[in-house]
Amino acid sequence: MNSHDSSKVFINVNPIPSADRALGLTQFSKKRKAAVEALRSEGILHSDSVIQAMLTVPREQFLRPEEMPYAYADSPLPIGYGQTTSALHMTAMFCEYAGMKLGQKVLEVGGGCGYMSCVYAEIVAPTEHPDSGWGHVWSVEIIKELAEFAELNVQRAGYGNRVTVLHGDASIGLLDGAPYDVIIVTSAAPDIPDPLVNQLRPGGVLLIPVGTPHFFQELFRVTKSMDGKIARENLGGVAFVPLKGRLGWQR
Repeated sequence: MNSHDSSKVFINVNPIPSADRALGLTQFSKKRKAAVEALRSEGILHSDSVIQAMLTVPREQFLRPEEMPYAYADSPLPIGYGQTTSALHMTAMFCEYAGMKLGQKVLEVGGGCGYMSCVYAEIVAPTEHPDSGWGHVWSVEIIKELAEFAELNVQRAGYGNRVTVLHGDASIGLLDGAPYDVIIVTSAAPDIPDPLVNQLRPGGVLLIPVGTPHFFQELFRVTKSMDGKIARENLGGVAFVPLKGRLGWQR
């Protein structure tokens, strides 16, 4: 997630006429394809599985009605409670930098609206692949109302059997699915939390922004070798909201 807006989560329950809904879905589909093609042309997207996931998961279904028209703008979008869902290029970069693949277990620290969780799920547990080979995504959100919003979105999008949404503090990790092949932190931490490194499987990857709140930070890729050695790589500057929780920023 990437900042303050105290608005309530609003869910539109009014039925949409079928003709209007079909037209809307077609328009969103075209915009989704164009956005993915732009990311591919820019060299941000290159893995077939990540491209397919971003073509498959409908970002518009994870947004509040007022943000839906901007679903395929490559920018962070407000989701309420002072939070945003990351820009499309950042979603793509997380997937590519992590080297996600079929069958992996993923922990997401900061679930937001649930969109990124489902993109990860479509990579590690693709809709068209037999479920016997599926991986799984655990997504933990510290803001209760957003965790509820994400759970609703994940279920509505059809990923409830591939994404577990939890309300809690995952700055200290989550033992439920540990060890993980991939851990992604979607907000900026003061440092790299040891519990997250400890919960990485040998051969696993942790992606985490580290740096001062409300300013630019640096995205680190932490890898654990098969013999347990830890390596850190600075992937460059990013901007995210502060990580909350026990091992996050305290103010």
